[in-house]
Amino acid sequence: MYRISVDSSRCQGHARCMAFAPEAFDFDDEGYAFVPDGLAEAAELPESIRRAEANCPERAVKIEET
Repeated sequence: MYRISVDSSRCQGHARCMAFAPEAFDFDDEGYAFVPDGLAEAAELPESIRRAEANCPERAVKIEET
């Protein structure tokens, strides 16, 4: 099981996570990324989410194995 999150204190709104994995991320009214309810935990981790984590310039996208 995996837990996907965005560290809001690090996110600068570059939108790279959305470019790589639009199915897993959304943006708030101020342009900062977050993982919508119901999408934060996954049994399998798509490659697109791994790419989103790897390409976040602020390293705000976090993937934890639970």
